[in-house]
Amino acid sequence: MLHVFATTSGLRLRTPDGWSHAPGLTFDALFQSEAPAALAFEAASLRAEPPRPDEILAPIHNQEVWAAGVTYLRSRDARMEESASSGANQLYDLVYEADRPELFFKATARRVAGPGQPVRFRRDGVWNVPEPELTLALNADGRIIGYTVGNDVSCRDIEGENPLYLPQAKIYTGSCALGPALVLIDEPLPAATPITLAILRQGAVVFEGATALSQMKRQLPDLAAWLFRENDFPHGAYLMTGTGIVPPSSFTLQDGDLVRIEIDGLGLLENPVT
Repeated sequence: MLHVFATTSGLRLRTPDGWSHAPGLTFDALFQSEAPAALAFEAASLRAEPPRPDEILAPIHNQEVWAAGVTYLRSRDARMEESASSGANQLYDLVYEADRPELFFKATARRVAGPGQPVRFRRDGVWNVPEPELTLALNADGRIIGYTVGNDVSCRDIEGENPLYLPQAKIYTGSCALGPALVLIDEPLPAATPITLAILRQGAVVFEGATALSQMKRQLPDLAAWLFRENDFPHGAYLMTGTGIVPPSSFTLQDGDLVRIEIDGLGLLENPVT
């Protein structure tokens, strides 16, 4: 397992043996390589100090970010709840059971927040929530080369009003965060891998939840294959894989909140809210 961090002074690698610089290495090169971990080790040079929190950037260069929806039973139930008033609630039950998954574009690199950088909620929405998601790193051939932690910030009341409003509910400035690192690993993550979410307000936890990859209905390689069906990503792509943690409709993000998402083995992604 190799953690690749984007920092203000270039890429740094973290291995069980410590930290090192990787001058000249780029995320584009990693996503285009058949052996990204070997390429990273080859690029590693002098030992380095761990980066300061304010030096860490989102682990992305020219990759697009996409997302999958309704991959967990809890997500299906929440989508049906939010869309009940529009009469479209059965759509989410149908896509949960269908072979074809829900996939949608989420962000370009410049719209992705890194660790410690703010995410935003929509001022024209009343039910804004973070969505903690395992995020796949897919190379140019669609193969899973690693993982990172993702936050798919969403406005659920706008989406619930009409499913055709999904792009407005999901794609806006500050609605996506990735990090803290790209973790290169060849083996699948264990099904028992936990995902946790905590939202702090004025230092106190106002919402927390947990799930595990075992609660996901979809298979990760299948999601990757659907994304690359009739589509190409010469620089690779990130694919958020859906959420199994949804705050209730009585909860919405507020200015000054702090969102903490942790996936075992991948690290902690922490973002303030504005």
